[in-house]
Amino acid sequence: MSVGLVYDPIYLGHDTGDHIENGRRLERILEVLGNSGIRQQLVGIAPDPAPLEDLLLVHSAQHVARVDRYSAEGGGWLDGDTVTSPESYEAAIYAVGGTAKAVDKVIRGEIESAFALVRPPGHHATRTEAMGFCLFNNVAIAAKLALQKHGLERVLIVDFDVHHGNGTQDIFYDEPRVLYLSTHQWPLYPGTGRVEDTGVAGGRGYTVNIPLPPWCGDREYLLSFEKIVVPVARRYRPQIILASAGYDAHWADNISSMQVTVGGYARIAAILKQLAAELCQGRLVLALEGGYHLQALAHSVKATIEVLMGLPAGVDDPLGSPPHGSSAVDVTALMQRIKAVHDL
Repeated sequence: MSVGLVYDPIYLGHDTGDHIENGRRLERILEVLGNSGIRQQLVGIAPDPAPLEDLLLVHSAQHVARVDRYSAEGGGWLDGDTVTSPESYEAAIYAVGGTAKAVDKVIRGEIESAFALVRPPGHHATRTEAMGFCLFNNVAIAAKLALQKHGLERVLIVDFDVHHGNGTQDIFYDEPRVLYLSTHQWPLYPGTGRVEDTGVAGGRGYTVNIPLPPWCGDREYLLSFEKIVVPVARRYRPQIILASAGYDAHWADNISSMQVTVGGYARIAAILKQLAAELCQGRLVLALEGGYHLQALAHSVKATIEVLMGLPAGVDDPLGSPPHGSSAVDVTALMQRIKAVHDL
């Protein structure tokens, strides 16, 4: 079962110093994949830089020029969370290009699935703004290319980062050819992603938000996938599934209050893989978003890739058990509310 891995050292050139989103994230993932022997079994995908016309499918020319200018002038802060360095623009266009290349290879049938190990991340980047550590929206641009370059008519984006992907939602809010579905902690940055946010005009009903309360863990996440994600996907029948793969809902990651384990992420990956096999010839591409506890991130990505490869992924978390793991959160009313809004 061929699984691709997008990576290039150019992603480390986005030098954020001691910022929580830094190159050590990718280095630790590569170390764990290499030590386990998994990396050697993956099909390497060398990214190409995204041309300007691809960036403009999603972003304004002013936004692209601003990121380029900041990098060319030595870097700086685009907002209170998002920093650039001299090589950030180049890293960002290779992150876009790498994600798009993975989608291209999956659609062409050269590989069955892929994981894009890219940075900077993308799902907070809107048409006109960089924010939340994100410069360009990698997954959104890849989805646009799937529609325009490959002629697909239905793309499903599943975003399981702990933060809502406000940029992706904004970009496709009126677009029925892309169904955006997000599980995220609520309330939490950036404060978007309410159940009632379902799209506008022709895109109404094609945005599905699952705002989970703090302290949710594997049980609540898997219930969300069982009750909402699976039936939504089956009804939509996508031709490819893209995932904004954020691992910051892990219990050891102090950026959130969630309690997901490495085993929980493996189960999420298994559900996505099964849906892809059932609905779209196995076409599945995941692109890295958040995840800031280095060990939790690395082992969660490893477990995800093991699932893609058809290998048995362990259900035990190498970091141990979540401290709040025994206190289940009641999300029954939330699930019923979302099902009512989306007529499930």
